[in-house]
Amino acid sequence: MTRLAPLGRLIECLTRLPGIGPRSAERIAFHLLKSAPEEAQQLTQAIQEFIRTVRPCRVCLGLSDGELCAICRDPQRDQHLLCIVEEPKDLLAIEKTGAFHGIYHVLWGAIAPLDGVSAAQLKIPELLRRVEQQSVSEVILATDHDQEGEATALHVGELLKARGITVSRLAAGIPVGSNVEYTDQATLTRALAGRHPL
Repeated sequence: MTRLAPLGRLIECLTRLPGIGPRSAERIAFHLLKSAPEEAQQLTQAIQEFIRTVRPCRVCLGLSDGELCAICRDPQRDQHLLCIVEEPKDLLAIEKTGAFHGIYHVLWGAIAPLDGVSAAQLKIPELLRRVEQQSVSEVILATDHDQEGEATALHVGELLKARGITVSRLAAGIPVGSNVEYTDQATLTRALAGRHPL
């Protein structure tokens, strides 16, 4: 049977999403076909709303639906304790633990020379401006424990230590080569509690 052109286009679009191969894309497409039309409409509307309203927070560069995210607007957060993450998904993973009550800075990537990503492409200048303007006393480097994350932590850590900032790294508990995003909440909580100076 020849595949219908609209079905083929939908499957092709779905396979561009991370973690979705051709078989998963087909299952999703056929699920949408069997679902009530309202379910597909809700999905379409949610995607359109996300694209239209979500943008980087003006301060931490995490995701927000306004100028400032909820964390940056929260006066109860510890403004002296700054956690640096590679991506917004890492920020969300740490927030889910409920163990961190400081503020964040999202670098939007990691140093990866093999992929053509240098330190100049990350949000490091914004970070340095923040620590100079705000009364940050400690920075936690919560980059991934892979080669790129370690290189990023070393580079950023040296820049911060040169400015007299206390710098720590997530403690053992996150296996080398793993990503913060996929680490369970208990492990992330232990890693935050047992962080060590860099």
